[in-house]
Amino acid sequence: MFDISRWKRHTLAAALSALALSFAPPSLSFAPQALAAGKTITAVMHSDLRIIDPILTTAYITRDHGYMVYDTLVATDSNFKIQPQMADWKISDDKLTYTFTLRDGLKWHDGTPVTAEDCVASLKRWGKVDGMGQKLMDFTASIEATDAKTITLKLKEPYGLVLDSIGKPSSRVAFMMPKRLAETPPDKAIPEQIGSGPFKFVQAEFQPGVKSVYEKNKDYVPRKEAASWTAGGKVVKVDRVEWITMPDAQTAINALQSGDIDFMENPSFEMLPILEGNKDLKVETLNKFGFQTLGRMNFLHPPFDNPKVRRAALLAVNQKDVLDALVGNPKYYKTCAAFFICDTPFATDAGGESLVKGGSIADAKKALAESGYDGTPVVIMAPGDVVTLKAQPIVVAQQLRDAGFKVDLQATDWQTVVSRRASQKPPKEGGWNMFFTNWVSADVSNPISNLSIGGQGTKGGWFGWAEDAKIEQLKDAFVRAASLDDQKKIATEIQKEAYDQVIYIPLGQYQAPSAWRKSLTGVLDGPATPIFWNIDKTE
Repeated sequence: MFDISRWKRHTLAAALSALALSFAPPSLSFAPQALAAGKTITAVMHSDLRIIDPILTTAYITRDHGYMVYDTLVATDSNFKIQPQMADWKISDDKLTYTFTLRDGLKWHDGTPVTAEDCVASLKRWGKVDGMGQKLMDFTASIEATDAKTITLKLKEPYGLVLDSIGKPSSRVAFMMPKRLAETPPDKAIPEQIGSGPFKFVQAEFQPGVKSVYEKNKDYVPRKEAASWTAGGKVVKVDRVEWITMPDAQTAINALQSGDIDFMENPSFEMLPILEGNKDLKVETLNKFGFQTLGRMNFLHPPFDNPKVRRAALLAVNQKDVLDALVGNPKYYKTCAAFFICDTPFATDAGGESLVKGGSIADAKKALAESGYDGTPVVIMAPGDVVTLKAQPIVVAQQLRDAGFKVDLQATDWQTVVSRRASQKPPKEGGWNMFFTNWVSADVSNPISNLSIGGQGTKGGWFGWAEDAKIEQLKDAFVRAASLDDQKKIATEIQKEAYDQVIYIPLGQYQAPSAWRKSLTGVLDGPATPIFWNIDKTE
């Protein structure tokens, strides 16, 4: 069995030893450039950035990049209310027509004006791949630019999630881009990064996997309202933001303590007490709603094309072991069998009883023996460069081995996983059988926003390509339900089907604190953090 306590002791001992040996961290080479550039925030994000098209992937680092460069028609504030951002709106009395009017002063980074045609093309591209966008498009009769500043969306029948879909704060976000870019097929990367957002992407300084640079968009006209989550005035108070990749967490922590960097999105949980004891630093959980972590199987290839094999794998999984290895401190995690997040209106344990009880290797062995499993190796991608994704593949791989699976655990980095998980090739040809990821809780709190609960297969489905007509029919019933009680019943039926077919394996929920130097002020919270407007820096 996987020895969690030994694994944690070894990790903590190694981290503390490294800290002691590196008492005087070296000065980092990017500091002089930062000083020369004016007021600069230097940040180490949860992952390096390679894919820079925010519609091409659900990866949160790409979403974060999207918020720097692009803007949205509407946005969500801290009261969960949709607010105007690039546009305000009117709804017809029959609830079938939504009219969006662009506000004045909107320009693309190349100096051209933002038009309604640009936004229509952007909505259509987003609507082909995002879960909520796809469902919105199912109910949409037409989207047209009726003049240069007016977008008219007409529905086939009333649909109550129009604004919630277009204004949702996290992946995939309905970012607006010029028509010439938005007409790029959603499975192809856009050729340039031109948005209308508060920062401009400095393409000349972009080193994929090393550094990403953003400069203040001096032409950006922020809204007058106070900043609130992704809504309100996006007032940029610094000249430049640099994301620096530091794969070694200890190096990043040393740099934060010495002042060579200003912000660290995901310090290791073991090091939080040390950071909390530093009077120059602030440690805080920006996303109070936390994350759901999960394992996703590939439905296209053996052995997980067989639902009986998937069920055997589910029985082997012990959430607490995963969370103990990932987080360690129960203050920051909870076991939870709810696909749609614990402590929400749609929370239920239905179908997930084995996860709540902690799994059963004996039951998993029995189920695997009865499944017809032929010993096909399970190829698991294991990224070693992201603090919040390192433990899951290691722990679950051992649990699967204990149940009788042959496992090929392949060490890689997260951006390689982000690219490789899009491949539908067999594992022997560079494909995969299983990967692990984390969803912001807000992204998966209902059956429509939860992209990975879909059953569309290879026709618009999420990586893994689960095909399940029953789930899709239930989702349609959910959006047409007349009451919250009816929605709850349907959400429970969706969860039961998702567990029966093992659409994915929820591995529990956790929070991930960030740390920054107290020279930064105005750091905003929310479900799509970090965001870098509203932040000021004192030298």
